[in-house]
This record gives sequence, structure tokens and C-alpha cells, in this order.
Amino acid sequence: MRTRSSTTRRLALLFAALVAATVTTSMGVWQLRRAAQKEAVIEARQAMQHMAPLELSHMGHAQDSVANRQGMIYRKVSLRGHWIGDRTVYLDNRQMLGRPGFYVVSPFKLADSPAVVLVQRGWVPLDAQMHNRVPQVPTPKEEVHLEGVLAPWPSRMFELDGSGSGQIRQNLDLAAYRAETGLPLLEISVQQTGPDEAGLLRQWPQPASGVEKHYGYAFQWFGLTALIAFLYVWFQIVKPRRTQLAG
Repeated sequence: MRTRSSTTRRLALLFAALVAATVTTSMGVWQLRRAAQKEAVIEARQAMQHMAPLELSHMGHAQDSVANRQGMIYRKVSLRGHWIGDRTVYLDNRQMLGRPGFYVVSPFKLADSPAVVLVQRGWVPLDAQMHNRVPQVPTPKEEVHLEGVLAPWPSRMFELDGSGSGQIRQNLDLAAYRAETGLPLLEISVQQTGPDEAGLLRQWPQPASGVEKHYGYAFQWFGLTALIAFLYVWFQIVKPRRTQLAG
């Protein structure tokens, strides 16, 4: 009976070790797969950025579509049109080069198109003496030409009650801003590139890929697999044999 009980116990421990090792290995492989997916996104983004600038005059016409715009995210673009300067918004608590300030965003009416696109024009520093002072950023009234990169709508930050309106605000919600301005805004934006000008800095932060995090998690999961295997071999094979030989 004791031998049968001992055998059952060893088989149960072997089964538990195999299950645990299978789970941890699967999690490690999944993390590697996620890292590979994100690396593919990075490569696609870099390929987009090496393509010639795309003229945006076609956007907003019948042949354009939301899916078409989303497929061009991070593509270099060329815009010609007019600023709608009285609808400029300053997004608070945005950093550039480690300094607090505002992202300056303005609607831009595309020439030869009914569409309006939101342009993230650049960053201006915060007035240390008067936080709520609206920065003075010149906005030409004549037709202008600018270069940029298609980007998602500005990212959301933590928002206090009452900070979603006015020239200075925490976030810019697409639906609410459309209703507020009555403008036919596209659901994407443009990050303006080129030399810094008129006090605007354009050293935009690159979106984090998170690839290193997935590799780190994969290492931890595979490490657990190795630990499970080591503990099983040591306590179920090596140690009993050493005890038997010592006896």
C-alpha cells in the first residue's frame, strides 16, 4: 500500500510540474509573439515615414474613408490651406524635453477639400508666473503650406471637472469639439514637422512600443519554467538518489 501511495504521489507531482511548466512556457511564448507583433508595427511605421509626403487634398471627398485614413497613420503628409485661428486650443500639462507646457492645436481647412484637419502645431512653455495665461502664437491668415505626419487624435490626460472647455483645456474630445465648432473635422490629426518657429518646438516624443516589456515578461516566464524543472529534478530524482546512496 505504501509503495502504491508513493507511486501515486510521484505521478501527481510529475503531472503538476508538467502542467505548471506548460502554462509558464505558453505565457513566455505569448509574450514573444506580442513582442514580434509590436516590432512589425514599428517596422511598418518606419516604412511609412520613409515614403514621400502624401498630399491631403483628396481627404474628405467621396472616395475617402475612415479606414483609408487609419491605414496612413504615421505617413508623411503635405497640407495646403488656411488656419482657423480663432478655434486654437492649448492642451495643458504636456511636456517636451522634460519641461511643462502646452500643445498648440488648431483646425486647418484644407484647400480643394471640404475637410478640416486638426494640426498639432508644436509646444510652448508654461508661464511660471501665470499658469492660465494663454500663450501668444502667431497664426497667419493667408494660405499656408506645411509638412507633417498623420497621427492619432491627441492623447488623453487625467482631467479635472471643468477643464474640458475654453482655450486652455486638458483634453480635446473629437465629438465634443466637432459639436462645439461645427467644423467637419476628420478623426485623425497631423503633427506638424519642420524647424521650430514662432516659439513653437516640434521635437515630438516617439510613441513607446513596449517591446522591451514583453521580452522582460517572457524572460520571467521562461525562468519560472526552468525553476519548476530544476525543483522537480532536484527533489524527485537527485535528492532521493543521494539519500539512497548515503543510506
